[in-house]
Amino acid sequence: MPAARKPRSRPAVLALPRRRVLVPIRITRFLPSGRSLLVGFGLLGLAVGGYLLARETSLFAVRQMEVTGARPSVVRRVDKALAPLVGQSLLSVDAAAIDRHLQRLPDVSLISYDRAFPHTARIVVSAERPVAVLRRGSDAWLVTERGRVLRRLDDPAELSLPRIWVAGAAVPGDGALLTDEAALGPALALGQVLTADRSVFAQVGLARDEDGELALVLRGGTEVRLGAGEDIPLQLAVARRVLDLVEGQARYVDVSVPERAVVG
Repeated sequence: MPAARKPRSRPAVLALPRRRVLVPIRITRFLPSGRSLLVGFGLLGLAVGGYLLARETSLFAVRQMEVTGARPSVVRRVDKALAPLVGQSLLSVDAAAIDRHLQRLPDVSLISYDRAFPHTARIVVSAERPVAVLRRGSDAWLVTERGRVLRRLDDPAELSLPRIWVAGAAVPGDGALLTDEAALGPALALGQVLTADRSVFAQVGLARDEDGELALVLRGGTEVRLGAGEDIPLQLAVARRVLDLVEGQARYVDVSVPERAVVG
């Protein structure tokens, strides 16, 4: 009986991953064609040419100025100052051009400007109110609620506004802001008084700042001491109530601390 034959062993075969063949990417596939570039530059040229044409023609000429943000009398002054811009292209009129024309109105400042095509310029301005006559010896200037010098006055007696007297304070030119606290502090305080209570403002004859202590002297002679003036609307309300109680017979009313008013 023949011996059983052993099975023949087969060598194991390990399958290795196939190496990927890198296909070069042609970058030129993603670049625009010459024709596309020509069309694109042509459209850009048309846009630039159209913009320049619109700037130089009456296609978008300014025909109407809509000025808001101030009293009618101020709006009329602004309209007059900006009249040279009427007829110019909206595309050439910008905030800088408007500011240049408003420089002749030192109490008016530009807040915002917008174009309403095809022919309207919308302008928002803010006007500062005169609140005092600044006096330094025989010199006088009209100043606003923000402490801006409007102009030098030849005859200050023509105005009944409160006076601010300073001795050696430097006074800047027209349109500039005061920097000396002895002049700036009372001007800012008077601006708050005018906003809070016009009737009290009409009674003020003098405003001063002595070492950071603000005071208003009423035309009847009573002095209203505001201290640092941290809450002028409340201080005025308290002072007015006190003066009503004493029927104006007081040399001064100290409301630097409104909760503890002192009458002298």
